[in-house]
Parts: sequence; structure tokens; C-alpha cells
Amino acid sequence: VQLVESGGGLVQAGGSLRLSCAASGIIFSRNAMAWYRQAPGKERELVAGITSGGTTKYADSVKGRLTISRDNAKNTVYLQMNSLKAEDTAVYYCNIDYMYGRRVNWGQGTRVTVSS
Repeated sequence: VQLVESGGGLVQAGGSLRLSCAASGIIFSRNAMAWYRQAPGKERELVAGITSGGTTKYADSVKGRLTISRDNAKNTVYLQMNSLKAEDTAVYYCNIDYMYGRRVNWGQGTRVTVSS
């Protein structure tokens, strides 16, 4: 099993980024996937999830600004991040949504830094 996140970087407040996560070693289309983030000194938290059928959910702190999507043909889940805030600064990871299944080994994550 391998999860490879990409797309992070340094962006000014109000800017946008699109994160990608390529998965291998799992039956991707059958799994609910999620994006998690871990800010410095804080626990990892789920910020967005998408079921195998495409139903999405978001943490209150990101609703209206982040959009999760998936491409089952490419075994890839995306996170479009708009109107970024300094408090979005974190390392972002994808994994199976823990509400629907057992998570697999974490990837290396992708770092997002938002300057205010």
C-alpha cells in the first residue's frame, strides 16, 4: 500500500492550491477517502472526506473553501483549497476515512504554508 501526496507549497493568504494523492495497493474505488492535516503542535484531524459514491463531508473550519474530489480511474483523490488562511498551515495527508474503514500506512504528506 502506498499513498503519495503532492501539490503543497507556500502561498499567500487568500490564495489557492490543489493537492493530489495517488493511491496504490488498495481497491481505491471501494474505499471512502479523506484528507487529514496536522498543524505544528496539534493532533492530526480530518478535514474532508468522500465516499466511494461521491458523498462529501467537511470540517466546519474549511467548509466553503476546500473541495474534495476523486478520480477512480486514476486512483487519485484531490483537495482544491481556496481562500486559504494562515490557520490552514499544516502537513496534509490522505488516507482511508476512519469512519468507514481501517486506515493504511501514512504517506509522507505534503506541506502547506500560508503566509499572512
